[in-house]
Amino acid sequence: LDLEQNRPVADVRIGYSYFEDGDVAFAKVTPCFENGKGALMRGLQKAAGFGTTELTVLRPQFSKVDASYLNYVVQDSRFRSLGTGAMTGAGGLKRVPDEFTRNFPVALPLIEEQRVIATHLERETTRIDGLIEKKTRFIKLLREKRQALITYAVTKGLDPNVKMKDSGLEWLGKVPEHWAQAPLKRLVSSIGQGWSPECEARKPDRGEWGVVKVGCVNGGVFRPQESKALPAAIEPRPELGLRKGDVLVSRANTRELVGSCAVVPQDYPHLLLCDKLYRIGCGVRVTPEFLAALITVYGRRAVEIEANGASSSMVNIAQSVILDLLVAVPSKQEQKAIMDRAVGETMRIETMLVKTERSIALLKERRSALITAAVTGQIDLREAV
Repeated sequence: LDLEQNRPVADVRIGYSYFEDGDVAFAKVTPCFENGKGALMRGLQKAAGFGTTELTVLRPQFSKVDASYLNYVVQDSRFRSLGTGAMTGAGGLKRVPDEFTRNFPVALPLIEEQRVIATHLERETTRIDGLIEKKTRFIKLLREKRQALITYAVTKGLDPNVKMKDSGLEWLGKVPEHWAQAPLKRLVSSIGQGWSPECEARKPDRGEWGVVKVGCVNGGVFRPQESKALPAAIEPRPELGLRKGDVLVSRANTRELVGSCAVVPQDYPHLLLCDKLYRIGCGVRVTPEFLAALITVYGRRAVEIEANGASSSMVNIAQSVILDLLVAVPSKQEQKAIMDRAVGETMRIETMLVKTERSIALLKERRSALITAAVTGQIDLREAV
């Protein structure tokens, strides 16, 4: 629960959901519901607050149910999975109906036992959340370290004694003297974006058509599993199938992720390019791997200056911003040597990232299983606190 925002009541009396201290609220709209967004309302100024209309607010009957216990009931994986199945609406506007929430059956022990269960879960989930937060910070540091290695490699090269020249870019400083400078549009053969039909909320099975999500390039590595199945009733567009060597760039995302870039390592003829990604074809002067690194490094700076959007949650970067990037490039032979070295140096970081991400996933599974077991009586916590 974020308590940092304060506004006059007159500004939020209409068009917002009202809640009080002790209420339990959860986001009822996709994908926030599936992601577990929700909180027990406590510590509110004047004991009252307002939030988006996409909240379902529950007010406990305090003689029958403990507020903390109720908060864990709506975090239960059964409530979330069944609620997801009961959603109504279309596309990104699906919501959990109030009728589902009202009629959801709850295992309700005596209120004293509810408090025991809630106290135990508060202690254990706080411990798990602390571990997740530490590991998340570690992942951020690993990604910063990897980015620093790549940035140095593609802007300074491998030879520390090479003669340098001024790049003309204040943020970049000097680059190797023998590297050629040119706008990116002179190095690429094509640029285009894809298609975003309304897909099913699942990954495509083997042989099925699918459309990649914008997150398939996050972290600089292409992830084909970040895709959704194309409904059988929609005619696929084979010309948007992904090919080996395609350089994909996120054109619309959060400010932190827009401009993310990755190379498609093999042909994926049944995976189609989405509208939020640019596909860039390499010309004869640059390799796909070096081009992706260039866009990641130079484009990050451009994103900070040029990216625009109506909200802080989603920004866009135009084709012209990508194409007008002034970059410095060595010969293709040197590009390959640089990327071979960079891949070797970042491999250990990649391994640590994968292990840490898996560890976080296991902690989240543990947290979910613990809550479900506690609020359904599968474990006896009466002696635990």
